[in-house]
Amino acid sequence: MGRRLLIFLLIAETFVWAREHEIVFKEISVPKTDKQKREVRASKSVVIDGKKYDIDYHVIARSGDRIGEGIFGLLYDKSGKPLRYKNGKLKIANSNDFTSLIPFKDKVFMINHFESRPAAAYITEIEVEKDGNLRAVNTKPIDFSSYNGLWSPCAGSITPWNTHLGGEEYEPNARNLKKNGSINFSYDMMAEYVNGDLKALNPYDYGWITEIKIVNSNGDTDVKKHYCMGRFSHELGFVMPDKRTVFLSDDGTNVALFMFIADREGDLSSGILYAAKWIQKSDKNAGEAKLEWINLGHADDKEIKKALDKRIKFYDLFEVSNTEKRGFKSINTMFGEEILKLKRGMDKIASRLESRRYAALKGATSEFRKMEGIAYNPDQNVLYISMSNIDRGMEDNKKEGVKNSYYDKGGNNDIRLNYNPCGSVYELTFHKKKTYDSDGKEINSSFVPDFMKGLIWGVADRSVEGNECSINSIANPDNITFIPNSSTLLIGEDSSVGHQNDYVWAYNVKNRKLTRIETTPYGSEATSIYYIKNIKNHGYIMSVVQHPYTEGDAVYSSQKMPSLAKSKEERRAYTGYIGPLPVIE
Repeated sequence: MGRRLLIFLLIAETFVWAREHEIVFKEISVPKTDKQKREVRASKSVVIDGKKYDIDYHVIARSGDRIGEGIFGLLYDKSGKPLRYKNGKLKIANSNDFTSLIPFKDKVFMINHFESRPAAAYITEIEVEKDGNLRAVNTKPIDFSSYNGLWSPCAGSITPWNTHLGGEEYEPNARNLKKNGSINFSYDMMAEYVNGDLKALNPYDYGWITEIKIVNSNGDTDVKKHYCMGRFSHELGFVMPDKRTVFLSDDGTNVALFMFIADREGDLSSGILYAAKWIQKSDKNAGEAKLEWINLGHADDKEIKKALDKRIKFYDLFEVSNTEKRGFKSINTMFGEEILKLKRGMDKIASRLESRRYAALKGATSEFRKMEGIAYNPDQNVLYISMSNIDRGMEDNKKEGVKNSYYDKGGNNDIRLNYNPCGSVYELTFHKKKTYDSDGKEINSSFVPDFMKGLIWGVADRSVEGNECSINSIANPDNITFIPNSSTLLIGEDSSVGHQNDYVWAYNVKNRKLTRIETTPYGSEATSIYYIKNIKNHGYIMSVVQHPYTEGDAVYSSQKMPSLAKSKEERRAYTGYIGPLPVIE
């Protein structure tokens, strides 16, 4: 009897540990009135295992708020001097993006980065009130001057060791660097960080994964740019439970999917970088493909930093031709069709400074379009990646359904799908046995996807004015996050013409039910959707409303949109959360 009882208890313990919770959010309606289209609206309640909890959207801070000794979102130059407009007013970023909540000893801190050029990152001390609501106590900027500043950080994640991981998006095209230090308008904006001196900038300083670590209870930080993880248009990096495997999304047109495997757990300073090759199996819905992984080599931060210190330039890495000839190869990436030849001895440096171009030269797929959020479902051991649009390089010699070879000419044309302006979230499943790269070498990770297919996709539908995608399906999915033990994937949108107002959805990956849980004001983006399981016995869904009244939609152009705001107050970005939630074990 004793042995049977022990077996029963072990089974019971396993059942409790693996118990799945039923989570049902009260759906928020589609905004119809002008008043509703100006508001941040969120579910007022959620039922978890039959028990109802009152929730709402709560604002922690808005851009420009004075919080303690700091001004949230104020931009600074390299010397620590606040930036100002020509009229003398302070420059405050309205581009709040990824927001993390990180406990440190008995305190809680919020780390934000702002998607601008020059960019900003802030750390804010947070008080958790008795009812679980969060209050900002004091904020201060995080210094990136040792890296020549921070560039357009987009989404992010919290590592298993509680650091803030961000990604610098839309890396400058170093090939176009002019003698005077200029590249284009967006790059030249960064000169404000260095007192207007374009030659003090280096395009290879920007386009990296950034890591911010809290080092003491005062909120002081240690910052890093991880050069070994590759330079491209980082949306974000997502660290898997093994603390070594990191998936890296590349946001833009004709981009690639990357995977990094660190040498040591909890240390992203060295490792092997891989890029995916899409081997198409079906073009139905959002497509299906087998994935092969191409080894881009090993590197560490220090050796790549040495190349940066030498001011390596694009033409130190590659030879360029207008025609294909011996030793040269044609590729098609975010910078269009190019015919390149890698210079002798430059493999390692090129693999990190020009990761996408290098990956394409090695045969990886560089045809993905608007690759965005990443989330992991530990219940089913699958990975999710969102693609805001299925078009251009993801089509077969077309652009938005019309014949056009620009995005496939000179490239692999691996992806050949039907045009979908509303986008998709993909599901990636992991190989259960040993996995080998394109060179036949074993990949030292148990988290190597070998298959990718559409999980949920938007539906083109113009029947509701102001919306070119169905209001009952996703449109241009961006940041995503998963609530473990609940089958619930949260999907935020970055839509302009797809949905006039961006939504956040709760999607049950088992029963396929889609529930709208948040809508945001005109011209904004629903970003930084991120589930926080437990901060002082409360859970949160972080949610940022970026740049209200800025992006155009199907009714109002981007030029007209700002005039819709009734006040400057309406245009300030929101950093907040949906909750508080109970801890969901």
